[in-house]
Amino acid sequence: MWVCFALVAWAAALLSCGRLVLVGSVAAAQPEAEPARVRGARELTLYEAAFLAGGPRRVVDVTLVSLARERRLLLAHTGWATVVEPEGRDDVERAVIAAAGPGGQSTIPAIRTAACAADALRDLDDGLAASGLAVPAPIRSAVRAAVRHVRIAGVVVLGSGITALALRAPEQEPIAGWFVLPLILVCGCLAIARLEVGEYTRWATPDGRGLLATLDEADSLLTGLAVRGPAALPDPEMRAALAR
Repeated sequence: MWVCFALVAWAAALLSCGRLVLVGSVAAAQPEAEPARVRGARELTLYEAAFLAGGPRRVVDVTLVSLARERRLLLAHTGWATVVEPEGRDDVERAVIAAAGPGGQSTIPAIRTAACAADALRDLDDGLAASGLAVPAPIRSAVRAAVRHVRIAGVVVLGSGITALALRAPEQEPIAGWFVLPLILVCGCLAIARLEVGEYTRWATPDGRGLLATLDEADSLLTGLAVRGPAALPDPEMRAALAR
């Protein structure tokens, strides 16, 4: 009986680790989108900085706060947003306003979910990826999924080992080694992935993070929000609204 559990453990470890290695090699083989000197010479817009630091959700948060500061949208500390002026000045603002629904009022999590799926946010993602500042969405998703599967494999290996040990007859030979080895394989793969392919699970590439580091967060409230998130907001009610 324990052999079946050992086969499951080894299969889960080998398949998941093999997939992660394959995905990592494909990600590392991607050609540069544009020369590094060109990337380093450009200036980030507020939306671009927010996306590189926190993804589309951070872009939506920056837009919500920007609209609220101009009294074009009301943010309640209870986590609701109410549109006052239904006209957006750019595609991102229009996407966020549209995400509030036809009634112009919705919860902030619902607005985030709807706005993050809008074309304006996808275009922002694609543009940053094309310039080499953001990790391309397909690679980001593939690497994250592969890492998640390795973690699941670790749980499978551990569960199989515990079950096999519980069912083992006292007179049988020790079998722990058959499960310790695949567990070591999974843990080692995760450790290497953190060092080698960890950057592909982030929003920004190393060049993108380099540009983020040049931004002066004290320059404006919105820049601080874009780079550091809601914790940079001095207004506790606004922080509470975005935290819900």
